[in-house]
Amino acid sequence: MATSAAAASFFPYLVAASASHRRGAHRIRASSSALAVEGAMDVVSEAELQEKGFMGLRKTKLVCTVGPACVEALPALARGGMGVARVNLCHGGRDWHRAAMREVRRLNEEEGFCVSLMVDTEGSQLLVADHGGAASVKAEYGSEWLFTSKRIDEVHPFTMHVNFDKFSEGILVGDEIVIDGGMATFEVTEKVGNDLRCKCTDPGLLLPRAKLSFWRNGNLVERNFGLPTLSAKDWADIEFGIAEGVDCIALSFVKDANDIKYLKTYLSRRSLEHIKIFAKVESLESLKNLKDIIEASDGVMVARGDLGVQIPLEQIPAIQETIVQLCRQLNKPVIVASQLLESMVEYPTPTRAEVADVSEAVRQYADAVMLSAESAIGAYPQKALAVLRAASERMESWSREESMQKLLPQHQLAIALPDRISEQICTSAAEMANNLAVDAIFVYTKYGHMASLLSRNRPNPPIFAFTDNPNSRKSMNLYWGVIPLQLPLSNSMEDNFKQTVKLMKSKGSVKPGDTVLVVADSDLNRPCAATSVFQSIQVRIVD
Repeated sequence: MATSAAAASFFPYLVAASASHRRGAHRIRASSSALAVEGAMDVVSEAELQEKGFMGLRKTKLVCTVGPACVEALPALARGGMGVARVNLCHGGRDWHRAAMREVRRLNEEEGFCVSLMVDTEGSQLLVADHGGAASVKAEYGSEWLFTSKRIDEVHPFTMHVNFDKFSEGILVGDEIVIDGGMATFEVTEKVGNDLRCKCTDPGLLLPRAKLSFWRNGNLVERNFGLPTLSAKDWADIEFGIAEGVDCIALSFVKDANDIKYLKTYLSRRSLEHIKIFAKVESLESLKNLKDIIEASDGVMVARGDLGVQIPLEQIPAIQETIVQLCRQLNKPVIVASQLLESMVEYPTPTRAEVADVSEAVRQYADAVMLSAESAIGAYPQKALAVLRAASERMESWSREESMQKLLPQHQLAIALPDRISEQICTSAAEMANNLAVDAIFVYTKYGHMASLLSRNRPNPPIFAFTDNPNSRKSMNLYWGVIPLQLPLSNSMEDNFKQTVKLMKSKGSVKPGDTVLVVADSDLNRPCAATSVFQSIQVRIVD
């Protein structure tokens, strides 16, 4: 396997918005001066709960890409609801990445937030071109350009340097070069050695590190150059992420399930199974192996930007919905990413179409929605997050009012009897919670499995997942509707319930008369391989 060969050669080096939002933010600032304590709810959920009640808690998780525009704004983004900070290792230097990740950890440890850290590998990105400048360049209609793999030390007008020597192999005169999925289009007019002379047929902006795709008669020209999914740089970046204590790795340009399995094996050999692997679906190869990739991964990111470079744009909405539905059926969290609020990179207000796009992802019950350039390099990262949060909350409210979760198809996932029992208990628990209109669901879990099964059913009440495993708490941070808390647990469901009710009463989160559906997890204080089944559902009224 190509990935294995690349890793083996590198292993010697691997030793090592609204007024209510403002009031909630005020409460967060007031309470975040104290150090985070074991058993405490994250300050964002605590403020939302006190202000809006159980049904007002936001279910869709928010992911922000960290970049130069928002480093100093990280505390404000955390207060605004950022549940996952994504660090894209394609951009920026190692010192900058380290500083950003350590600031996120400081916010968690000192100010009571629960923000997970995700790093995004660069992958073997073929056909990336650069014009040599720091800003965008306009390609005018009819202008002639040279696409070359030759190294250029200075900026040459009408020249794009491509990062791969064999980029023009198999390309014919008359083929089209599409930039960044349609930002600009060129027609190949001449081949000169390995270079291509082209004429601009659709004018537009050429950004630094623009993605190229070649099209012939309306179809993508598919080529497989045999490069590994993980390059030597990626392995170094993964080691860097491990050293900085990341919770998730987003693996770019996944081709098949073997890419995921290989990295998981590597992590397991180092006893790092708690680091979750998210597969980025962004290529034709990943679509062809979609189900296998989802089953092998811990979660999926629908990277619509790069995906739109390789498939016709009109196919993106249907493919997005298919991926979201399949992830829910297979019980894997899914993030909808790329260009959700693209106009907010430059403007303080999104287009109505962008708000509709965010709302559609929430309507599909995606676990999370993500800001990319909007938070990383945009002029209004906090406003973009506020829009994401407000749109999510409104669509969740509408879906709940219309009982949209009743339309979700059920899919039996488990095969072994203990797993089937867990699955059925969680399906029944979600239905009971909706029919009885309980205020909240409490689940006691060590590894988070039952919490994920409850989340899969998208119940109306929020799911409070109590665990004594800090890694499990972070991994549950991307489950729809789940609020993870860490505290010591016992084998006694009664003792656990009393302890958690006491804790949440002290925070003003629950009050006498609240109705709670309680689910006990069979993995609680048992090894993962345990075959005994010890699960139950109770409906309790808080005294």
